[in-house]
Amino acid sequence: MALEVELVSPERIAYSGEAEMVICRTTTGEIGFQVGHIPFIGVLATHQVRLKAADGTVQVIAVHQGFVEVSPPDAAGNTRVTILSDVAELADTIDVDRARAAKARAEEALRVDADDPEARAALARASTRLEAAEGS
Repeated sequence: MALEVELVSPERIAYSGEAEMVICRTTTGEIGFQVGHIPFIGVLATHQVRLKAADGTVQVIAVHQGFVEVSPPDAAGNTRVTILSDVAELADTIDVDRARAAKARAEEALRVDADDPEARAALARASTRLEAAEGS
């Protein structure tokens, strides 16, 4: 039995492989999936997805909204987790300096207008990138 994971964005397949556990944040809270999880569909928040491998390593991916679906186990007992995201960035590919600059711009925009929805979204994206890159 395996947990088969595929994380897809419009640009590419960011991850395709097996994991022991997938942890992501939906709009209703954080959730983890393992082999045999019941079917599930959720809306992703801008946050990190963490993929825990059998050897204990953790792959961190910054996702910027999207959907997560868990399919029922197949005849062999394999469970499939599919994540569709507007943007998906592997932690080791994130340009930290660019993310810090984007965060600073968003924070400045929020100082000018604390209700600016675009600045709030930009701050969430930049913070997620930095958290993923720094392994938080």
